[in-house]
Amino acid sequence: MAINITINKTAGIPEELPVQETIFLNARESLDGNVMIFDHRDIDIVIMSENKKVLTLAKQQFSDQVYEAQDRLFSYLSKKGILELGSIQGGNVYGSMEGKLVKPLEEKVSSIQAAMYNIWKFLKEEKEYFDSYEYQEDEEIDYLTDPDDEHSTDLGEVPQEEKKGSLIPGWVRGPYGMTTFYRY
Repeated sequence: MAINITINKTAGIPEELPVQETIFLNARESLDGNVMIFDHRDIDIVIMSENKKVLTLAKQQFSDQVYEAQDRLFSYLSKKGILELGSIQGGNVYGSMEGKLVKPLEEKVSSIQAAMYNIWKFLKEEKEYFDSYEYQEDEEIDYLTDPDDEHSTDLGEVPQEEKKGSLIPGWVRGPYGMTTFYRY
């Protein structure tokens, strides 16, 4: 069974495209024209305009969370058709990752702008994830530091006993019976 696919290639697109979306990023442009985006919690993102690459760097220390964030970003950009699949690799800086931007067929389309827009969309999704994570973390801290009446006891409510658990009074070297193993 054959499948017919029709792709409309810029038919009827005027020369001057209107502004389609306005995005706000915490970004700077370097002296050589690279765009550095600092919105993510774990990574910094650099769009290299001359080399047509996207580079990610760890903000502080490299960890599993940093690698996972880099992997999510590059997977997202690859699925959107912004990066070449075979070009994603580790960079020359420790903990960095880079991927090459796809060259657009139409000269009117800017790969840098497409990358920025899709990175902005990715950062919006990540922000929702981190907000929910921080909310859960705050809830856990509140649960542990300020428990409700059902999960707490008043001072003096639990009676004192001479021996509780594995702590035996009078044993100086250790409570687990290991003192006879080491003799001098």
